[in-house]
Amino acid sequence: MLLVVGAFVVAFVLLLYMISPLMSPKPLKLNGAHVVVTGGSSGIGKCIAMECYKQGAFITLVARDESKLVQAKKEVEKCAINDKQVVLCISVDVSKDYGQVESVIKQAQEKLGPVDMLVNCAGTSLSGKFEEMEVDCFKRLMEVNYLGSVYPTRAVVTTMKERRMGRIMFVSSQAGQIGLFGYTAYSPSKFALRGLAESLQMEMKPYNIYVTVAYPPDTDTPGFAEENKSKPLETRLISETSGVCQPEQVAKIVVKDAILTMSLFRTIALFYLGSFDSIIRRCMIQREQSKGADKSE
Repeated sequence: MLLVVGAFVVAFVLLLYMISPLMSPKPLKLNGAHVVVTGGSSGIGKCIAMECYKQGAFITLVARDESKLVQAKKEVEKCAINDKQVVLCISVDVSKDYGQVESVIKQAQEKLGPVDMLVNCAGTSLSGKFEEMEVDCFKRLMEVNYLGSVYPTRAVVTTMKERRMGRIMFVSSQAGQIGLFGYTAYSPSKFALRGLAESLQMEMKPYNIYVTVAYPPDTDTPGFAEENKSKPLETRLISETSGVCQPEQVAKIVVKDAILTMSLFRTIALFYLGSFDSIIRRCMIQREQSKGADKSE
C-alpha cells in the first residue's frame, strides 16, 4: 500500500513539473530592462549584474563602499552587448534608513526608468557559538540580511504594482534552509527571507509580480573568505563537506530562476496555494470595483 501511495505522489509531482510551463508567467526579457542589484559591488551580486548586462539590461549597482562600486562598474561595463547600456552606481547602506533607500531607488528610476527586476543580494555573515557571540551580532545580521532586503523591496513594489509587472529575487543561503552549528545568528536572518518571500508572493501575484528565493551553497567570494577567518572548527568541517562554488556559476542559475520563475518547488506551491490565490484575487477585484463605484458617485 505504501508503495502505491509513494508511486502516486511521485507521478503527481512529475505531472506538475511537466505542466509547470503552462502555469508559469512569461519569461522576463532582460534586454532593455532595468535591474537593480543590492550588494552589487562584489561577489555574487556583482556576478549577477554582469550576467544581466550580458543580456542587455541596464544596471543599478547598490552597495556601501563607493570605491568598490566604481571598480565593479568597470567590470560590468565590459560585458555590454550594445552601446546604449548604462551602469549606475549608488552608495547607500540598505539596512539603516528606509527613507534613504526609497530616495536612491527613486533617483535610479528617474535615470534608468522603472525597476523591472530587483535582486536583493546585500548580506553579511558571522559565525560562532551561540553563547560566545556578542548580542549585537544577532541584531546586526537581522538588519543587514533581512531588513536590507525589506527596504529595497518596499521601495519598488508600488511602481511594480502600478505597471502590473516585475520580478523580485531574494538571495538567501543553504543556511537559510538548514540550521547549522555556528550559525545561530546567521541562519535565522536567512530563514526570515523565505517567510518574507512566500508571504509577499501571495500579495504580489495578482499584479503579475513574481518573487523567487535563491539558496546558494558556500561560494568563493570576499565575504566567504572573511567569514572563514573566524569559523568554529565544527562549522568549518561541515562547510568543507560540500565544496565551494564559483560566483559566476551561482549568478547564472540565480538569473535564470529570476526571469523564468519556474522550479519544482514553485510548481508544487502553485497547487497547494491555488485556492488561496483565488481568494486574494477575488478580494482585489472587489476592492477595485468598490473604488470605481465610489468615484462614480
